[in-house]
Amino acid sequence: MSTSHVIIGDGIAGASAAETIREADPDASVTVITDEGEALYNRILIKEFAKGKLPEAPISIHEPEWYDERDIDLELNTHVTDIEPVAHEIHTHKGETYEYDKLLVATGGTPTQLPVENSDADGIHHFWTFQDARGIREHAEESDQGIIVGAGLLGIDLAAVCAAQGIDAKYLMRGDRWWRYALSGEGAEIIHEALRENGVEPVFDSGVDHFEVDDDGHVSGAVDPNGDQFDGGWAGVAIGLNFNTEFLQGAGIEQDDGIVVDEYMQTNVEDIYAAGDITQFYDTIIGARAQNGAWGSAKEQGSVAGTNMVADAEEREFRWVSSYSITHFDFPFLSFGHPTRGDDEAERKYSDSEWRRLAFENGQLIGGVLIGDLSQQSKFKKLIREERKVADQKELLLEKDVDLEKVKANTAPPAE
Repeated sequence: MSTSHVIIGDGIAGASAAETIREADPDASVTVITDEGEALYNRILIKEFAKGKLPEAPISIHEPEWYDERDIDLELNTHVTDIEPVAHEIHTHKGETYEYDKLLVATGGTPTQLPVENSDADGIHHFWTFQDARGIREHAEESDQGIIVGAGLLGIDLAAVCAAQGIDAKYLMRGDRWWRYALSGEGAEIIHEALRENGVEPVFDSGVDHFEVDDDGHVSGAVDPNGDQFDGGWAGVAIGLNFNTEFLQGAGIEQDDGIVVDEYMQTNVEDIYAAGDITQFYDTIIGARAQNGAWGSAKEQGSVAGTNMVADAEEREFRWVSSYSITHFDFPFLSFGHPTRGDDEAERKYSDSEWRRLAFENGQLIGGVLIGDLSQQSKFKKLIREERKVADQKELLLEKDVDLEKVKANTAPPAE
């Protein structure tokens, strides 16, 4: 009798798990259930589509035929309503029941809506799905003024849409700089200048008290907590995700701002795994629980989960140094590891468009941000994976071309 694997979610984590399972067990039953109406697409490239830089065709990764060829049952437009771990069953809004031997939850999240008046008005966009990108692109092409809210990695994608579509935009930020949890003022100012050069004006110590709408209920502007008014018939909001876990209520799965899993992607409930940005996973490199929404990280988590779902015994750990790049400007930008955490740091500016920041925790390098020059990223990732105590070698690590042999000669290897 074949083993039954059910995967909830067809993002890169779920699709990676399905492919891994099928390769490891040709006879297994594999079912992928998603509430979206289309198969796996590239969430990285949808920003380029929204900017008007790409047509739809290159965005899709898997057509329905891909699943058919691998004997994977793909169920689109299907919402899971609940899970019964004891019976090893899941139920859908269609009244269907799926039995499983192993279950993977890879449902990701839904963009958080601002808790302010008129936040659901026509013309206010959130950026997560391909369908979101279609609406953003269509509306952006018709707009002259815009408002952006959310000073993080998704917010700047919306700023880039405005720049590419010729929208005169105000970027409302609650703090004194963009991505203040990972960048100092000096590093952030490089981004600020790039935004201004592209027609997007950062507005600091701001935010949204409420949106204003016209007689048709369409957004016409925003008022910030200081009482300042900003006109805009187009608005983009990216303030985080609400994880799609409502159907887990009563299933006994541990959650803490996401689904808690170990290094094998196993939850606390037998035979149930989770993968992707929805997870609070145990990071074996830093020896602590962590979270990461990068594409590469989600793909690897899905592969690890799929491997362990097929294996008789858990055998593969998730051990990964993630990275996230931005290509909206004339200079590259890349974050790696865990740049927003740590107890020590080092940074240096090399030119008007080159800057580096490194984050340390308990002496280990755990993450950083590179602006302008990404050539050293593989060296930093290698040091992270090796878990070396290098915080006392900041000057060597801030040299434009890092000599790893010098760094290693002056640091002790990780403890066994």
